[in-house]
Amino acid sequence: MKREEASKRVKKLREEIEEAHYAYHVLDNPMITDAVYDSLIHELLELETQFPELKSQDSPTERVGGSPLEKFEKVKHEKPMTSLNDAFSRKDVEDWIERLKNFFEKKKRDIPGDLFSDFYCELKIDGLAIELIYENGVLKQGLTRGDGFVGEDVTQNLKTINSIPLKFLSKEKAEKNIKKLSLDPSRFELFPKHLIVRGEVFITQDEFNRMNKEQERKGEKPYANPRNIAAGSVRQLDPKITASRNLNSFQYGIITDIGQKTHEEEHLLLEALGFVTNTNNRRITNLEEVCAFRDYWETHREKLDYEIDGTVVMINKNAYFEEAGIIGKAPRAAIAYKFSPREKTTLLKNVTVQVGRTGVLTPVAELEPVIIGGVRVRHATLHNYDEIERLGVKIGDTVIVTRAGDVIPKITGVLTNLRSGKEKKIIAPKVCPVDGSSVIRDGALYRCSNPLCGARYKETIYHFVSRSAFDIRGLGPKIIDAFLENGLITDAADLFMIEKEDIAVLERFGEKSAENIAREIASKKEISDYRFLFSLGIPQIGEETSIAITKHFPLAEKKLTPRDFLKRYSPLAIEDFQSVKDVGPKVAESVYSWFQEKRNQVFLEKLDRAGVCIVSEKRERVSKLRSKTFVLTGTLSFFSRDEAKERIRALGGEVSESVSRNTDYVVLGENPGSKYEKARDLGIAILSEKDLLELIM
Repeated sequence: MKREEASKRVKKLREEIEEAHYAYHVLDNPMITDAVYDSLIHELLELETQFPELKSQDSPTERVGGSPLEKFEKVKHEKPMTSLNDAFSRKDVEDWIERLKNFFEKKKRDIPGDLFSDFYCELKIDGLAIELIYENGVLKQGLTRGDGFVGEDVTQNLKTINSIPLKFLSKEKAEKNIKKLSLDPSRFELFPKHLIVRGEVFITQDEFNRMNKEQERKGEKPYANPRNIAAGSVRQLDPKITASRNLNSFQYGIITDIGQKTHEEEHLLLEALGFVTNTNNRRITNLEEVCAFRDYWETHREKLDYEIDGTVVMINKNAYFEEAGIIGKAPRAAIAYKFSPREKTTLLKNVTVQVGRTGVLTPVAELEPVIIGGVRVRHATLHNYDEIERLGVKIGDTVIVTRAGDVIPKITGVLTNLRSGKEKKIIAPKVCPVDGSSVIRDGALYRCSNPLCGARYKETIYHFVSRSAFDIRGLGPKIIDAFLENGLITDAADLFMIEKEDIAVLERFGEKSAENIAREIASKKEISDYRFLFSLGIPQIGEETSIAITKHFPLAEKKLTPRDFLKRYSPLAIEDFQSVKDVGPKVAESVYSWFQEKRNQVFLEKLDRAGVCIVSEKRERVSKLRSKTFVLTGTLSFFSRDEAKERIRALGGEVSESVSRNTDYVVLGENPGSKYEKARDLGIAILSEKDLLELIM
């Protein structure tokens, strides 16, 4: 991107982020999700890094928090509620550790030996951060984070949350609990006059679902996500509304010094004092375990009844934590190790049309590749043209892509403020891209007017990958159907452009199966000339006719591209094809017409771009069976029908599908069909499978 383009993009990104920031923090009316906000911030940060001269002091990348709401009393925090810097990979965590090492080295002191062998890891709850202030054991005040320095007094609302104690346990009970946790109670002040505790308010998935069912019953719009409900509930003026939301809360930190030496001890003390803590949090002793903890919960978060978006990693020992201090608005000794986001922004490059098995036309978005949920995403469904109209999306837009439930991505929104003016409207096609038939409107759907189009189209792809064609093993009808329904392919040529990441996002496809399928497809880009002709699915052109035609019109080179193949066959006339042995007028007309059809020419050019290579196969390397024609009937037991055909052809023989007076041998397998009766009537030699083996050995 050039500097001028970057400058315009930076300006639009800042405006969009600031507007979203104000709506979220001040108006209590989020316009985008946290994941989308993070994605925009990340893009802005990358541009500011690439073009340092575009960075400014008022950039959103320099800000944390915002103005608190006026409708609640504003209260200054005794100690700032800092935010956390993000890490998205192991390397990011390693860089964080390296920065800590450099910090201590610059202080000209030895790096503590146990600094990086004592971490504490927490699940990062996707909720609302709060601060609880207790006086003489009783909850006096509850605050939101606000801008980190000044919060909002929401005490009455927090009192409605059952998991937040109105008073903590007596000193005697706390001492008993501490002993059970194998700590010495004499080390701690277990009933301080003043105690500040921090935690998170959230809503469970069950409660979220219950509330949305209630919204549907009322005919009202469902809530977007649990976090927004939690945040909005805490900021309700009427505590009765908050109480009706069944909020929950975990506490994770003690700000007041009551003798704790580590963050782990803070969790144990909170538990001893009667606070609810997250039992999944734990102490960890090395970087490998830190990464394993994060990776485990990324794949197991669905087991939890609340949402998390990552883990928090911090230096466990409080002395080192405090010594490391604050950098910007975040503590130097802690970091949020985020999960791969399930929602991100990217550019919509183009829209293609996929024809389903029932002839329904589905628009599929081609995206600037983006990592969502750990998978590289290049395509997303747009469902139908009514959905495009509802979203107001155009080609060239910055769109929000969601990989909901870790399955096929979809576009859920568009950031119109980031438009440059060059975007193009998406128009529904008037003719079917498969067979050229007119498109008809069927409710919200657009459908090919030819009722056989979708099913026939699907069958051509099945044929393309079959054993006698490209022989792509493991790519059965169900997988092809999944590719079609989810917009991964619009024709057979698209198969060769699929990457494992495209398959991995589909439901019921794992990383390993995706890798195997992608590898198998990539390995089958080279094909013999007669198999290639047969794979095209030209009406009335079987395997033997394909052999006859390619033998009659041999390729000039040993290896050619599909474009060369087109140049070889498209200039031929019907009479040229009819000059081939056993090719009649109807077959010649069918082959000729196929190569003259514009969409078929485009298909061959697409195969060319995909890297398909056609090789000329020598079929008369040994002349043992030269000029002998075989017909196979019944089930063979020593080898497959395809293998038998290959053996015969390799020795110079030919294989026909039908019995005629020109047939030399009929090979009889188990349960033969009518071909056996016809061969007997014509007096043609009948061979058993054993006879064939003796003949070709």
